[in-house]
Amino acid sequence: QVQLVESGGGLVQPGGSLRLSCAASTDIRSINIMGWYRQAPGKRRETVATISNGGTANYVVAVKGRFTISRDNANNTVNLQMNSLKPEDTAVYYCNAKTGYSEYWGQGTQVTVSS
Repeated sequence: QVQLVESGGGLVQPGGSLRLSCAASTDIRSINIMGWYRQAPGKRRETVATISNGGTANYVVAVKGRFTISRDNANNTVNLQMNSLKPEDTAVYYCNAKTGYSEYWGQGTQVTVSS
């Protein structure tokens, strides 16, 4: 069982930045893929960014060049640096972990981009 706890959400103005962190209860080197997903009101949950335990990162087109996902193996965390935020980035952001057998989700953290 892997527990994931997100932090770092909040209210930010358009063009601003936020850094989300996801703390895992286990050694993340044992987790194949970790990622961030988001769900806006009335919309389906979508992938934002993923990173493999080898460090390969992938991003949805809408956030490429603005968001950066990274793994901190020493602290068992995965971070999402979000720059140049837009109102359409407003959503609940969820951390996700995929092992060879199971999938785990955090409780989510709200990100609101508004002036």
